[in-house]
Amino acid sequence: MEIAKMVEQLDKLIEQYGASAEKKAGMQLAVNRLEAAIDRIALPGSTYVRQLDIVRSAFHSSNKAYVVSQIAQALRDDLDAGWTSSVVELVHADTHSDYLEMAESLLDAKYKDPAAVIAGTALEVHVRALCVKHGVAVERPDGSPKKADTMNADLKKEGVYGTLQQKQLTAWMDLRNKAAHGNWPEYDQHQVRLLVDGVRAFMLKYPA
Repeated sequence: MEIAKMVEQLDKLIEQYGASAEKKAGMQLAVNRLEAAIDRIALPGSTYVRQLDIVRSAFHSSNKAYVVSQIAQALRDDLDAGWTSSVVELVHADTHSDYLEMAESLLDAKYKDPAAVIAGTALEVHVRALCVKHGVAVERPDGSPKKADTMNADLKKEGVYGTLQQKQLTAWMDLRNKAAHGNWPEYDQHQVRLLVDGVRAFMLKYPA
């Protein structure tokens, strides 16, 4: 498919989404079509596809529509710009070798909400790994997985880190939850930047 046709197709689908949002009718169909277009047009392993995968797994349906539309808009704009070198850097999977690198790139591209979700997910994965390293249970007696804040408290009890670090992790996890549940006005770009940088520093200080 020629780039001009890709842009035209995305324009139509984004317009359909906007109309459905105003009428509050047919939105699910519009979002489904946007998702399919991103899957079809974006390169495998690209930032757009990865963002979409995160939205599918981490966002509630009530918040998903807006984020999907923003991913589609970014893809449309980047295509229309002619896939400049900066865009090529974003779509190469090897620039996103881990969650934090992906969060950093999303934040640089002004996508603070997916960036917060990804950085928070990276933190949760690392906290779970710390539990395994220090012999702290990651499951409840009934076999269900512990929540991140419970594991955080358990690590503090085991002396892996102190109260101040525990409170900082609690604040980061709260920001991640706000992002995942669509409470986007409750935090800003700067706070997400502090989250990403803080999680990176935490991982270096407390390796798992």
